[in-house]
Amino acid sequence: MELKDYIRVQEDFPRKGISFKDVSPLLENAEAFRFTIDEMKRIADEWQPDVIVGPESRGFLFGAPLAIVMKKGFLMARKAGKLPGEALSISYDLEYGSATLEIPAFAIKKGTRVLIVDDLLATGGTVKALETLLENAGAEIVGFITLIELTDLKGRDILKAPFESLIKYPH
Repeated sequence: MELKDYIRVQEDFPRKGISFKDVSPLLENAEAFRFTIDEMKRIADEWQPDVIVGPESRGFLFGAPLAIVMKKGFLMARKAGKLPGEALSISYDLEYGSATLEIPAFAIKKGTRVLIVDDLLATGGTVKALETLLENAGAEIVGFITLIELTDLKGRDILKAPFESLIKYPH
């Protein structure tokens, strides 16, 4: 199945010069969505994670179903202020400003094998921050999987663990 057929490219969104990759058509097609999760599982099986972590919000769309088919737990990395109780947090810079991600303080035990799943890798800022946050909590990052990779932005080059994507675009 050619997954690019299910990605809508919207030029000049959210601002001029940006080529937005919209995953909505893929999510609307049950066969394409299931194929995507099956392909992610094929990759993830090699890394044998204990838990899957997805950053808010589109990481939830792919990480949670992957966790279900792998029979693993799923941990949401939330935006600042969205979690009750004690949270571990990290702030980082984005292409359009800055952001903070948080995980519950109790969520990761030392040595937990974590797979990070997101919809798209651009510069890698979000998943690099998440990698640092989880490592500081004691996790072992076994890999990263995204649906889409913008290869010209070289986000994979800043990650320590193995990285795989299902679709590649130059930008």
